[in-house]
Amino acid sequence: MLTHIHPKLPMRDKAATRGYYLQKLGFSEMGSADFPGYLMVERDQIELHFFEFQDLNPLENYGQVYIRTNKIESWYELALTQKLPMPAAGHLQIKPWGQLEFSLLDPDHNLLTFGQRMG
Repeated sequence: MLTHIHPKLPMRDKAATRGYYLQKLGFSEMGSADFPGYLMVERDQIELHFFEFQDLNPLENYGQVYIRTNKIESWYELALTQKLPMPAAGHLQIKPWGQLEFSLLDPDHNLLTFGQRMG
């Protein structure tokens, strides 16, 4: 039986990634040890891990994660209030597959897509 999934995404700068997820998105840091080159954050039922990749070119990063929520309007308002970067097609919209979605780009251009089922 599969029970959880914890995506591992690349980061160039641990302090910048930590700041984005903790201060901008309200995540908490996990674990009691501060491992060099590794970061774990959590919020509600979501856990994300990051590994150091100093030579990452953010414009060539294809890291992506899809996060389901039941409060998408609140998350979208948070993103707008914080002036978080969104891809051109990332604003809140109903997709043809029946999901209400929007997307953010973190400091390393990992794509975070938030989705909520309609109806």
